[in-house]
Amino acid sequence: MFDQPPSGSGPGVDPNDPLVTPPHAGVGGWFSRCTGALRRSWRQLLPIMLLTQALPAAVTSVLSLALAPSGQLATGPDGAPILPTGYFADAFTFYGAFLGASLLLAWVQAIGWAAGSWVVTRQAAGEAVGVGAALRYGLRRALGLWGWILVAGVLISVGVCFCVLPGIYVAFALALAGPVYLFERENPVGRSFQMFHQRFGMVVGRVALVAAVLVVGSLLSAVVEVFGQLAYGTDPMGSAGTAAVAVVVAVLSVLLGTPVYLAQLVGLLVTYAEQRAHEGPVNTARLAAELG
Repeated sequence: MFDQPPSGSGPGVDPNDPLVTPPHAGVGGWFSRCTGALRRSWRQLLPIMLLTQALPAAVTSVLSLALAPSGQLATGPDGAPILPTGYFADAFTFYGAFLGASLLLAWVQAIGWAAGSWVVTRQAAGEAVGVGAALRYGLRRALGLWGWILVAGVLISVGVCFCVLPGIYVAFALALAGPVYLFERENPVGRSFQMFHQRFGMVVGRVALVAAVLVVGSLLSAVVEVFGQLAYGTDPMGSAGTAAVAVVVAVLSVLLGTPVYLAQLVGLLVTYAEQRAHEGPVNTARLAAELG
C-alpha cells in the first residue's frame, strides 16, 4: 500500500538529497527525510508554529468558551422544551464570532504554513534562515494560500455532507494542495488530485501516517479538555476561578497540539517533494529556488 514501483523518473535524483526522497527509497527514506527536516529546523519552526497555529487556536478556543450560549433548556408543563431567553441572539453572536475567528485563524495559519515551508526547504538547501525572514515570506504568500485553504475546506465539507468517507477522500486528495501552490503557483487543487491518483497507494500511505499523528494529537487535546470540564463544569465563565481554569485548559490543549503542526507541515512537504521526484529529476536546491 505504501509504495509503488518508480514511474520512470528515477535517474537524476540524488539518493542523498536531504529533502527529496528518491523513487526507490520507500517509506523508510520518506521517514528519514521527515526526521532530518525536524532536526534541522525545529528551532525556527517552533516559534513560527506557536505564533501562527497555537496562539490563534487558543484565542479561538477561549472565545468559543466565553461566547457559547450558557442558558439551559427547560421543560414546559406539556413536556415541550422551552428555550432560554435570548437564546437565538446568543447563538447568532456565538456562531458569527466563531466563523470570523476561524477565517482569521485560517489566514494566520497560511502565514505559518508558507513560512515553515520556506524554513524547511532553505535549510535543507544549506542556507541560513531566520524566523523574521520566514514570517515576512509567509506574509507575502499568505493571501493566495489562504484562499486555497478556504476552497479546500469547502470541498471537504461538501464531501462530508454526502458521507464521511467522501469527505476523507477529498481531504486526502487535497493534502498536497498547499505545497503545490507554494512551489508551482497554479492549479493547486487539480495538481493535488493528479498526484493523488497517479501514485494512489504511495500518497495514501504517506498522508495516512500524517493523519495518524493528527488523530493522536487530537485525542490528547480532547483528554485535557474533558478533565478540564470536570474542574470548571458546564459554565466555564461563571466565576473568575472557573474562567481562569478554562483558559489554562484551552491553552494547554492547544500547546499539546503544536508538535502535531510540525509533523503535519514536514510530512506533507516531504511527501510533495517525493512525488515531484517521480515526475522528473528534482532536488532541494531547485525546490528552494521555486519558492522565490
